[in-house]
Amino acid sequence: MTLRQAQGPHRQAQGPGDTTLSKSQRAYRWIKERIASQEFTPGYRLVLGTIAGELDMSVVPVREAIRQLEAEGLVMFERNVGARVSMVDDSQYRFSMQSLSILEGAATALSARALTADDIRRARAVNDLMVETLDHFDPRAFTALNQEFHAILFERCANPRMLELVRAEWARLGHLRDSTFSFVPGRAAESVREHENILRLIETGAPLGEIEKASRRHRSATLDAYMIHEHPDEALGLPAF
Repeated sequence: MTLRQAQGPHRQAQGPGDTTLSKSQRAYRWIKERIASQEFTPGYRLVLGTIAGELDMSVVPVREAIRQLEAEGLVMFERNVGARVSMVDDSQYRFSMQSLSILEGAATALSARALTADDIRRARAVNDLMVETLDHFDPRAFTALNQEFHAILFERCANPRMLELVRAEWARLGHLRDSTFSFVPGRAAESVREHENILRLIETGAPLGEIEKASRRHRSATLDAYMIHEHPDEALGLPAF
């Protein structure tokens, strides 16, 4: 579903031409615009009371608006969580994660022998920061650190074409990448442990095949966690990368 026609995040909730809109229509438009602009990213929790306060209305029209957005597939409800922004173009996310598991695993292995002691220290420092965020988890901040960690490990790959492909897949994930840990926050703690394992393999001069395999499985595990959470009927059908 495309939202290109929607306005950006700074548009007022009710402009001069909107005086005939009902409150639920105003809430619907306001929320939809913020989903389109990625101000409300996939996995973002929609708190009815907060939105109602922002729009100076009761929660009733906000609830009606969210039901309409749910019918359009832009919002989903989860027990004990409430309304959240749905994943957008779910299949493309899966394709990119599958591709990245192979490409990044290879690039990390090809980079391993060129990494310096300083590179390893920097990567471990980033991973330590990721551990610190777990108590007060912020999916977007965690993801930014995650990308920094992996970039340190694969950027010394001597194959420029491989690097180009890895960077392209990271870019293609777009805002969907930010949502991964929102949907499966429990995956974050596992991820930092796997990071440490990859670092140890590189430090000890493990065979490149082992480094590649650990890096590839690390990326695939995040996709597996997402699939089990969002598409349990399809999870077992994933290729065993």
